[in-house]
Amino acid sequence: MNIPLNRRRFLAISAIVAGGAILPFALNRPTDKPNPDEAEPFVWQGIALGSGAQLHLYHVDRRQADDLVNKALAEVARLEKIFSLYRDDSLIVQLNREGRLNNPPQDLLALLSISQEVYRLTQGAFDPSIQPLWNFYADYFRRHPNTDTPPSQADMNRALQQVGFDKVEFDDTFVRFHGRDMGLSFNGIAQGYITDKVVKLLQQNGVEQALVDMGEIRGLDTRGERTWQVGIRDPQNEQGVLMNVPLQNQGFATSGGYGTVMDEAGKFTHLFDPRSGVSTPRYHSMSVMAPTATLADAFATAFSVMSPDEIRQAARAKQAKVWLVMPDRQMKVIE
Repeated sequence: MNIPLNRRRFLAISAIVAGGAILPFALNRPTDKPNPDEAEPFVWQGIALGSGAQLHLYHVDRRQADDLVNKALAEVARLEKIFSLYRDDSLIVQLNREGRLNNPPQDLLALLSISQEVYRLTQGAFDPSIQPLWNFYADYFRRHPNTDTPPSQADMNRALQQVGFDKVEFDDTFVRFHGRDMGLSFNGIAQGYITDKVVKLLQQNGVEQALVDMGEIRGLDTRGERTWQVGIRDPQNEQGVLMNVPLQNQGFATSGGYGTVMDEAGKFTHLFDPRSGVSTPRYHSMSVMAPTATLADAFATAFSVMSPDEIRQAARAKQAKVWLVMPDRQMKVIE
């Protein structure tokens, strides 16, 4: 059974506009007649990819904004049919069921290629073939809901035999697994990829400034005029912000094991180390700013199980900046 991963996001965003005024991210609904010359954006808030989503569009009128929102949601729906584990008719569910997919679409090939690069860059800490390990843990804790011990090492080793992105082969004509009972999950990267695709769509339709949240966050400002503030919230206090950091033409993602736990006590989480099977993250939370939301999303997933030295090496290779909330709740910055 394919059970989708969920990551709870603790993000607080505000926009710094001309003149220094600060607007909270959860803005009120726009007026019926927004002035495109005003600093305040047109704001759409709704549901996308099963979670809250927002679009902040600057220098657009109401008719144009409505058209852009519809186009963005159509793009999200199109990509869900490829990457969603929630949909029985998605291409990834078909691939996981059959072990092979012929004539894969370009978006699937693109995300496979990016995943392969990050897999190698993180020395296997990021691995979309993690799905069998997720299914293994979910089944174990379903059968032992009150346990405080992990599965046996022997059972873990058997599950890990089904994991390994180096056993996934793909090109323009097919994707296939070189192993039994394998399965992919792009839940550690797809939200970032879809966020970037929405940004690209907005740019192609003439938008020069926007803030997009489709599961992960991406700022767009081809004018070089606007900066947003991203608040890294306290994992133990949803109302508390540990630090504010500036965001411009970058992607931002936060990950934490508290988002989805496997057991009632919260000792075991969905952030697995694909190399060992361990499901206890090193950090309270992990925030990454990178050139794209895709990369920020993948890094936030992988870095949760990597050492600070390993994180530093991978982050520098892609000009990423990282904020770790350590077990003692102290902040550690890596750049």
